[in-house]
Amino acid sequence: MDELAINGGKPVFDKKIGYGHQYIDDADIQAVVDVLKSDFLTCGPKIEEAEKKLCKITGSKYAVLIANGTAALHATMFAAGVGPGDEVITTPITFAASANCALYCGAKPVFADINPETYNIDPASIEAKITSNTKAVVAVDFTGQAVEVDKIRAICDKHNLIFIEDAAHSLGTKYNGKPVGSLADMTEFSFHPVKTCTAGEGGAITTNNEEFYKRLVLFRTHGITRSQELMDKESEGGWYYQQVDLGYNYRMTDIQAALLSSQLDKLEIFGKRRKELVKHYDEAFSTMPEIVVQKEIAESNTVRHLYIIQLNLDLLKCSRREVFDALQAEGVGVNVHYIPVYSFPYYQKLGYNMGECPNAERLYERIISIPLYYSLTDEEQDKVIKAVKKVIAYYRR
Repeated sequence: MDELAINGGKPVFDKKIGYGHQYIDDADIQAVVDVLKSDFLTCGPKIEEAEKKLCKITGSKYAVLIANGTAALHATMFAAGVGPGDEVITTPITFAASANCALYCGAKPVFADINPETYNIDPASIEAKITSNTKAVVAVDFTGQAVEVDKIRAICDKHNLIFIEDAAHSLGTKYNGKPVGSLADMTEFSFHPVKTCTAGEGGAITTNNEEFYKRLVLFRTHGITRSQELMDKESEGGWYYQQVDLGYNYRMTDIQAALLSSQLDKLEIFGKRRKELVKHYDEAFSTMPEIVVQKEIAESNTVRHLYIIQLNLDLLKCSRREVFDALQAEGVGVNVHYIPVYSFPYYQKLGYNMGECPNAERLYERIISIPLYYSLTDEEQDKVIKAVKKVIAYYRR
């Protein structure tokens, strides 16, 4: 048995790789350069260009580019009319923004538990958490796998709730053959560098609802409009505008939109490669009882953002922390997605308690994210697998 690098042995990787990484080619660079040489650095034609591409990709009627994924979630709360006294149901296994967006509007996040096999929010738990104050559901497509859209849609329709799909991980994923982005009342996307397509920073919301669309556009521009239909009196001239609501400066620049537009042209090849990598990981770990892989529902044709291994700690003589540290020492950039949101000190001060979602808490103690990105080579992936097998072999009972 090879000695672990953490114990002084030779690491699998000479140079550490990350769990995620952007892919930028000459077309992306040229797209940004063209904008830098143009008349518009912000609020220009590249915004509309990228929005139209998103509509085509997702099958939605409207797309609104925005500063980042968190801003996009905040905007959905505004468009949905979420405010003080309302409750918004989401999952604790997500980035904090999925819950924080409710707090931004004075509402209360309510956490529903996850399905322990798919890691996505459990529709039965959603229904159990609904009260007379529930206004919306923010269902997260964790790792890129679509949530159980049909079940969640039925619950939302039954209780007159607004269905928001947090698709920060799932650009390119399809549910029953339909693209994510056209399924919920509003769908939020993120274009952070580790996501499938990047704008550097950036986000978007897609919707088929015209009223939501108008409110989203208003929200990203300070609540200011030049549209006569939204003003309370006739325009005083070409310079005139009114602030008709309280919005934010959540605009995306043309520089970012140009990069995003170029990246969207590569979505198909990005998705194809990610699926190849996921299949290879699944096959490599299928004979290892110490590792549990995420189960995928039949309805989801998934473009995976993250690849997560779940440790069967009963078969290991160590904790998750020891495996994590050992993989880092082997040069594998691993991470954990995610710490249950309500376990954070801020949420504990608000009155949230551990034990609210036992499936989520159990999962958190056992998961590690390993490298998954378009430019990960076959050789690098095989080294990641080698490192995982090396560490597991050392700690196997």
